[in-house]
Amino acid sequence: MVPPSAPTSSTEAAKTVIGVADMAISSDPNTTLITYALGSCIGVTVYDPQVHVGGMLHFMLPSAKLSQEKAEKNPAMFGDTGIPLLFKKCYELGAQKERMIVCAAGGAEVMSDNGQFKIGSRNRTLIRKIFWKNNILLSADDTGSTISRTMALSMADGSVTIRNKATERVIWPL
Repeated sequence: MVPPSAPTSSTEAAKTVIGVADMAISSDPNTTLITYALGSCIGVTVYDPQVHVGGMLHFMLPSAKLSQEKAEKNPAMFGDTGIPLLFKKCYELGAQKERMIVCAAGGAEVMSDNGQFKIGSRNRTLIRKIFWKNNILLSADDTGSTISRTMALSMADGSVTIRNKATERVIWPL
């Protein structure tokens, strides 16, 4: 993970960049967690507004069954190991599941593989299964399609912003 960059003014938050197969947790209201190039990968954000704890995961593949060795070295690479770890790390800082605001973005079909691998679709299916199984509702999502996205989580208020091409919009809160 890249260390946070220093703010350029007192009103600008420091940015922590979450790379592919990476995650970060924060309780610093002066930080924005951001990830770029969410194509078939999925970005998941969680935020507890009561304790101001949140995190972001950028996972590549749905299942650690593809490579247990890689999953042990880097659980953030896979949705089925990264998502539980994201929640666990937030719980360790005082977050509670019932208060969590959960958002997701990415899961696009950006590769021209004639639909053979459907990684984006498989990643979208995985998050829905995990969340359904654990009684977690998505507060907002921007998944699917064929476009790459940038996702940002403001630790000051939990707002989640999605940027793609020339557009930027807040998906939470609405």
